[in-house]
Amino acid sequence: MYRHILTYSVLIFILCGTAIYPPLSLSNPMPANIQLAVHTDMEGPVSGYLVSEKLDGVRGYWNGRQMNSRSGRLIAVPDWFVDGFPTYPLDGELWMGRGTFEQMSSLARRKEPIDAQWRMVKFMVFDLPSHSGSFVERYATANKDLNFGTEYLELIEQKRFDNQHQLDTWFTEVVADGGEGLMLHKLSSLYVAGRNLNLIKLKPYYDAEARVIAYQAGKGKLQGVMGSLLVENQQGVRFKLGTGFSMKERRYPPEIGSTVTYQYSGFTQKGTPRFARFLRVRSIE
Repeated sequence: MYRHILTYSVLIFILCGTAIYPPLSLSNPMPANIQLAVHTDMEGPVSGYLVSEKLDGVRGYWNGRQMNSRSGRLIAVPDWFVDGFPTYPLDGELWMGRGTFEQMSSLARRKEPIDAQWRMVKFMVFDLPSHSGSFVERYATANKDLNFGTEYLELIEQKRFDNQHQLDTWFTEVVADGGEGLMLHKLSSLYVAGRNLNLIKLKPYYDAEARVIAYQAGKGKLQGVMGSLLVENQQGVRFKLGTGFSMKERRYPPEIGSTVTYQYSGFTQKGTPRFARFLRVRSIE
């Protein structure tokens, strides 16, 4: 009997051509098939790209009904925040301003939204995932069609440069003002789920040195070898270095008290290097 009922329901679904969407929950998130940027060189001239500031916020994917994170986790946003948002997908960044990543990340992880804090947030749109055109066409459509009557929805400005010097100048200005870097979108690029070589991250990286204080044992695939180093930089700030090591370096890590060179991209609000990565042991001169 139940088999007949199920078969009949499936036939109704097929004949009507109506999609039935199950309710989404925090325990069963819908993965967001979002586009991801890469670190690579440009192909062709600078004029073949639209350029925007890389915002230091939390990636958000509005699927037309709710806000998801990059991993597909449901982000609890107030109903009033998304009032006026379109019923089609938007890809963007939940942003509270430069240098506020920690606050935004904490707010986005909460199961219950805090209205007072969400009033300081904007959803900065940088793409239309369901649009089949090129990036320059998608940007033009977003400019034309999005409802910017709500103060919580904003389109990220895209700039066009004629030469490398103009791009470098703006990059320097953004970083000097506390920005994280730039995003380069190839004009002809289609929206592609996963890594897209036509979407390029341009971020500053710096080198610095730190003294090895201790080791932390590895877990999982790194069981039995060094997982990370506890180091102290020249400013007296202690932090962990857990990436950039070869397996040989994990088996035979730098000696306690030795000096290592690491790469990083700016600082957190706590003063620790962001995205710190081991480069090498400093050679004895």
